[in-house]
Formats: sequence, structure tokens, C-alpha cells
Amino acid sequence: MEIRLAGLEPESIVDGPGYRFTVFVQGCPHNCPGCHNPQTHDFSGGHLADTDDVIAHLGKNPLVRGLTLSGGEPMMQPEPLYLIAKAAKEKGMNVWCYTGFTLDALLKENDPARMALLHSIDVLVDGRFVQEQKSLSLLYRGSSNQRLIDVPKTLATGEITLWTPPVW
Repeated sequence: MEIRLAGLEPESIVDGPGYRFTVFVQGCPHNCPGCHNPQTHDFSGGHLADTDDVIAHLGKNPLVRGLTLSGGEPMMQPEPLYLIAKAAKEKGMNVWCYTGFTLDALLKENDPARMALLHSIDVLVDGRFVQEQKSLSLLYRGSSNQRLIDVPKTLATGEITLWTPPVW
């Protein structure tokens, strides 16, 4: 399946815990002032790729234990990202996703493609970046309004459950 990408980062250490393979999709409707990736906003930018080619890169480095979906806005391309996330899960990787949408809005919308993607995500970092709430001390997020949501627990209970980092 075709996907529009801004780029790939095969060994990220900032897009979630541990070494991660990060997929940056192209296209974002939010245009948040102060966005970390403004070059990913244009829906006609980036380049087209095939999900099979992206999936082929997963698991090449045994130190990489997670997949992160970022952007741009991942929820604008849920079908191809679902295929990539599903493949990552089959390889034993955890899946994180950054979105400018809130989980509450995505659940209320109940779009089948977005719901399938949500069901393949372990942690969702939700909410638009808000420049006035920016803090460099926040773990894996840019502004204090954004949440780190444990998606499986949230979907199982129907109550938003925040992800907490493991204690070493």
C-alpha cells in the first residue's frame, strides 16, 4: 500500500523509550505554531513509498525494540500505518504514535480505519502542540497539554489511563 512519508529514522532515541524506528508521515492539518516538524505539514510534500518497503526495515537492528509513528499527522494515513504497526507488533515491537487529535475526539469520531490503527498502538501521545505550554522537561512530549496514554488499558476500561514509565 502507498504511504506519503517525510522520512524514516531507523535508530531514534527521542521518540519514546529505548531505540526506536520512527516513521514520519507527510501532511498535517493542525499547523501548530512552534511545531517541531513544520516541513511535514504540506500534504503534497515528502515522497511516496510502499508499506512493504518500510516494513522490510523493521527488525533489521536487534537493538531497536519499538516503532514510533509521527509526522505530520499519522491519523491522516491510518490504513498504511496500521499495516506497518501490525508488522511491528508481529516482530515483538511496541508501538507509539504522536497525534494532534485527542484520543477523546478520535473515539467519538469512531472512524473504522483510525480505530484499527488505535487498536495496534501501545502508547498514544495526543493533543496539539501548544507553544505557551512548551517545556523541555516533559517526557516524550513537547507541551504540558499532551498526554501519554496507555491505549490497551484505556480501550479495555473505557477510562483514559495514562502511561507511566517503568521503574528501573
